[in-house]
Amino acid sequence: MELNDYLRILRRNWLLITVCALVGLLIGAVASFAVRPTYAAETKLFVAINNSGSVQELQQGNTFTQARVQSYVETVDTPLVLQPVVDSLGLDVTPGALAQKVTATADLNTVIITIAAEDTSPVQAAAIAQATADSLVESVGGLESPSEGGTSPVKLSVITPATAPSEPSAPNTRLNLALGLLVGFAGGISAAVLRTTLDTRVRGESDIRRISDAPLLGGIFFDTDATKKPLLTQAAPQSPRAESFRQIRTNLQFAHVSHKSKAMLVTSSLPGEGKSTTAINLAMAIAQGGQSVVLVDADLRRPRVDEYLGLERNAGLTTALIGRAEVEDLLQPWGKDELYILTAGQIPPNPSELLGSEAMKKLITQLEQQFDAVIIDAPPLLPVTDAAVLAQQVGGVVLVVGSSKVKLPDLQKSLGNLEMVDADLLGVVINLLPSKGPDAYAYSYYSYASVDETGAKGTRKASRGATHQTDADFDKHVLSARSGDH
Repeated sequence: MELNDYLRILRRNWLLITVCALVGLLIGAVASFAVRPTYAAETKLFVAINNSGSVQELQQGNTFTQARVQSYVETVDTPLVLQPVVDSLGLDVTPGALAQKVTATADLNTVIITIAAEDTSPVQAAAIAQATADSLVESVGGLESPSEGGTSPVKLSVITPATAPSEPSAPNTRLNLALGLLVGFAGGISAAVLRTTLDTRVRGESDIRRISDAPLLGGIFFDTDATKKPLLTQAAPQSPRAESFRQIRTNLQFAHVSHKSKAMLVTSSLPGEGKSTTAINLAMAIAQGGQSVVLVDADLRRPRVDEYLGLERNAGLTTALIGRAEVEDLLQPWGKDELYILTAGQIPPNPSELLGSEAMKKLITQLEQQFDAVIIDAPPLLPVTDAAVLAQQVGGVVLVVGSSKVKLPDLQKSLGNLEMVDADLLGVVINLLPSKGPDAYAYSYYSYASVDETGAKGTRKASRGATHQTDADFDKHVLSARSGDH
């Protein structure tokens, strides 16, 4: 995986990562507040030799003292030192239990001993540290005293008395919060990577590129109003949804320019990916570009075109295929552009046989002679073979991929089915894309809503009209180039 893939994982799963980080932070906070605070008090002792001789004797004495300091540190944990502490403070613990609260350390090449004591009470911690230091002074004095009598050659002096700490030494709330946040963040990233690895749903262009290098004709944004208003004519002319279909129309003209056939099949892998609405709106967009278009509802199992457009379905494609009426008599005009609809007709018991028949091939040829573009809405590829049968009779196939609706294995199988029948895949249209985020399909277009402060509103309107005129001219130019191939 490349860096962009990891960044995409982070953007897709930012909510999961954030939740895990906050949970880790919460656990760190709970751990800090659940633990009873502990206070630590320290005292320092200086170890010296009772000698006022020459400099050489002092150096020898210093070396002797440093060698003995580590032994004194080890003596602190013994009952010899701690039992007097228990007795003097009246503690209800044994010297062994008290040794768990007391620590003694000495830096290398120094003669300073640091004694630290911990307790839930700051005053008690200071008392234990000071009593331990006093007991160590007495114990060392007794241990180092000559057997024949006299004073000890070693003298321990308290140079830093123990004081009650103002803040607890544990728990370290800041450290616990930082560790909780770090562990939660790391856990969130791990969960995000695992989730992405196990999730095979197609969400955007990057997922399609993992299994196919098919051209991407465009992406259609998910619009909450599209459920109630699915048609292109119901959307604002400059809305992202309308702009998406205009972009697909232009890209299709490039992809289809070298084909002699004017018929294009629109299908998907599974139901629910939006192939019918895509076919309808694509036909509308091409008609708005100045071409004559016929939309054929060839989904003879679950026809939907008549429902979306409010047309009669009883007489349509199947009526023409069995020879009960001429196709010219079955075409229903729709809208103000040159858009005609051939609905599905009565649902037959043998859809695959009808769609693969010679009559269907002749009907497509006849429509190609009458119209500039023939758009065929076909059933999904995986549940039935109808689309694969039809794909052999048209100039190209447009595969609609519903974002988060289809999984990679299903999409790969659909592409394999098209390849098996030697279908010409013009490209892929990604439907139901989010408008923002890592899987959003970005494109740029000019916005003509703003007007500069100099009042150049008329100029903007003129530019807008010129742009639309240029689009129409371009569509006709591409159409003439295609017609020249015949």
